[in-house]
Amino acid sequence: MNTKTKHGKACVIGWPVAQSLSPLIHEHWMQKHGIEGSYEAIAIDHGDLEKFLGGLRCDGMVGANVTIPHKQAVLNLVDDLSPTARSIGAVNTITVAPDRRLHGLNTDGAGFINWLAEAAPGWRAGRAPALVLGAGGAARAIVAALLAAGVTELRLANRSTTNAEALKDSVGGAAIAVVPWDDRAAGARGAGLLVNTTPLGMTAMPPLEIDLSGLAQGAVVYDIVYAPLETELLSSARAGGFTVVDGLGMLCHQAALSFESWFGILPAVDNKLRAKLEQAINSSAKELG
Repeated sequence: MNTKTKHGKACVIGWPVAQSLSPLIHEHWMQKHGIEGSYEAIAIDHGDLEKFLGGLRCDGMVGANVTIPHKQAVLNLVDDLSPTARSIGAVNTITVAPDRRLHGLNTDGAGFINWLAEAAPGWRAGRAPALVLGAGGAARAIVAALLAAGVTELRLANRSTTNAEALKDSVGGAAIAVVPWDDRAAGARGAGLLVNTTPLGMTAMPPLEIDLSGLAQGAVVYDIVYAPLETELLSSARAGGFTVVDGLGMLCHQAALSFESWFGILPAVDNKLRAKLEQAINSSAKELG
């Protein structure tokens, strides 16, 4: 969307989705930029997905964010795809064009890289291998973004080796080496970047168990989990003297690109927004505790 729009409704869809911070993020920006409308979280089961997307074509809807487990299912339900979404094989943003056609985009990879550059400015793509854990929709976007950024050796570990091989074949090819999940610590040896894209470490999930001692000196450990903000993985990395990058920044930066696609405005990811999100995360943790 090339022109600024001052009204419109948007949403995030997933199953489940009640825990999403996206409404807080987008409502913050809508208020800041004087945009009239709404943004809500809507739980959509897989069987209702096609019908729901048809409803996005109604007047007033500018688009939607797509989260687990629908990022890949949406591929065949929109009218066209951006080159990035097509190559990654996952959609996290849908825009509704003036002619009511649905366009599938993916802002995860760019959001990941933008936050990495801000939070770990000393990281350089070509200095050392990268290890990515997981092979879902987010991993697809992140792997593609890292290769585009100049990573020449990328190791990929996932519980399902079949899924990891499928990601390798569809996104990267020769630069990607699939590592068995049980050998993930070996995959970390000499790596200058470790990225967790799995839900391990998330609130109510088991922690991610991995020996970080083999990482390269000055390595960056990036966990896209943001609830809790400080996962056990990040705590261990911090204790080991590594640079840590949390998942909240990625969430905000990919959201900013979605917001721009709907309203023609690239909003700032500022301290006020982060403080609001951290408060929400801490409140949720207290309720669960």
